[in-house]
Amino acid sequence: MGTEKGWVYRVDEPHGSQGWRPYGGHSERWRGTITAVDPEEDAEYVAALVVTDLVTEREVRGGGRRHVRVIVWEDEEGDGPEDAAFTVEIQPDIDAE
Repeated sequence: MGTEKGWVYRVDEPHGSQGWRPYGGHSERWRGTITAVDPEEDAEYVAALVVTDLVTEREVRGGGRRHVRVIVWEDEEGDGPEDAAFTVEIQPDIDAE
């Protein structure tokens, strides 16, 4: 009680010289909030949940491997990774067969 913490996340994909844009056509799916009740569930934990969901969807739907980044902020969404609590980029393995 009283130990809940709100985390906001967004998944982006590169968009050439224009920078980054929300991932895929389902931006509402890849942008949201997670409320953590355990103090151990920090920004890195939240990013891991989102990445796990992303990888699972790719395996189930065969969406292929795409370069994305997951940004996590505390309490409310910020401008980008510069004000995030945690950011992770996932790049496809270009040497994969």
